[in-house]
Amino acid sequence: MTERGPLTAVSPLDGRYARYTEPLVPYASERALMRARVQVEVEYLLALADLDATPLTIGAEQRTTLRALYEEFNDEDANVVKQLETEGYGEYSATNHDVKAIEYFVRLGMPDGLDADHWIHFGLTSEDVNNLAHRLLVKPAVTDVLVPELREIRDTLVEMAHSYGDVPMLARTHGQPATPTTFGKEMAVYASRLGKAIGRIERAAEDLSGKLAGASGTYAAHHAAYPDVDWPAFSRAFVADLGLDHEPLTTQVNPCDDLQTVFDALRGANNVLLDMDLDMWLYVSDRYLGQEAVEGETGSSTMPHKVNPIDFENSEGNLSKANSDLTFLGDYVTSSRLQRDLSDSTVKRNIGAAFAHCLVGYSKCQNGLAKVVPNEQVMRTELAETPEIIGEAVQTILRREGFADAYEQVKKATRGQQVTMADFQAMIDDLDVSEAVRAELSALTPTGYTGIAEQLADDA
Repeated sequence: MTERGPLTAVSPLDGRYARYTEPLVPYASERALMRARVQVEVEYLLALADLDATPLTIGAEQRTTLRALYEEFNDEDANVVKQLETEGYGEYSATNHDVKAIEYFVRLGMPDGLDADHWIHFGLTSEDVNNLAHRLLVKPAVTDVLVPELREIRDTLVEMAHSYGDVPMLARTHGQPATPTTFGKEMAVYASRLGKAIGRIERAAEDLSGKLAGASGTYAAHHAAYPDVDWPAFSRAFVADLGLDHEPLTTQVNPCDDLQTVFDALRGANNVLLDMDLDMWLYVSDRYLGQEAVEGETGSSTMPHKVNPIDFENSEGNLSKANSDLTFLGDYVTSSRLQRDLSDSTVKRNIGAAFAHCLVGYSKCQNGLAKVVPNEQVMRTELAETPEIIGEAVQTILRREGFADAYEQVKKATRGQQVTMADFQAMIDDLDVSEAVRAELSALTPTGYTGIAEQLADDA
């Protein structure tokens, strides 16, 4: 059998892009899910011991030993869990059940002198463990891996906004020449949009909620064993101690509306970057942006001169794939047949893959931004060759001076025609205006007609 590795990986996320997705391994791998499940089972056992109603007592050293089961969880431990599930291990036969394998793993790690095997997973259904474990992974994956990458992109955009706020550039609306802007101001727009998107992601991650209420969300087993315990209060405190909000009303399944909100927030940020990727690609195509050539890199297998905008293209592809996955995940995990069906279990295992496509997209976007430099001469030349764009300024100033047909006058002189600055000057010379207004109109230039774009860029 061929040895498995990056070159034999079924998914490019674990193959070609493995170096980019490595930061997600602690949160998106099966080993990570195993560790999180162990954490939930151990902390639940300790919480039961803290209940006055139970006869379970766990000492300080025993608690340290139990917590080490997840705090020091390693590859060897993960292999034991997998054997418990698929082959059997020691006295235990194969469970063919991933959560039951976790229960047996905790039993194997029980401290000496602690007779508590029967308290592990007491009254729980697998979904009580799984929904909490998934959120213990999703939250840091988003806040500690994805958001910092997005913030780095935003910081780069802010720096570009400030550096190039005074570089004039022809704008295009409907693909046609329009009122000039500056390159820095356009980068400021994306910085602002991305900053707001990051805020939405952080709020969504902070609002992740978990449930612990048994097989149908009624605390039935818990209540049957200890009817005098306030189990909703116990659940609320336990979930809060894990750093999550409490979801009080559920079936067996956490409704997952909170996860959908996270996925939608990520899609929002991705859409901002997709919009930017497309614009940057067009700016490169129009030669508004130059790209730094990487020594030894091949742009085309047949055209040696080419320096392609491959990072923006790669970012576009990965973010589009991520958004497709995130849309599917959000739609799927929020529904379940009656009180529970298992189809969402395999779907949720793909959350990490969606996050990984996000991460690759962010990395490639950042790489692309690091390579581009505004070609100010090209931008100024094109502005100079498109003098008709000052027509807006001319007709607006004339409106201010009381010309009711100002728009029509300028339209007649410019629309659909090759116009020069000399043509504008001839029109201005024929106007019945004061010399001060004539001077004001004569001073208009395409490169200078950028409004307060530089100020707006500085505000990014």
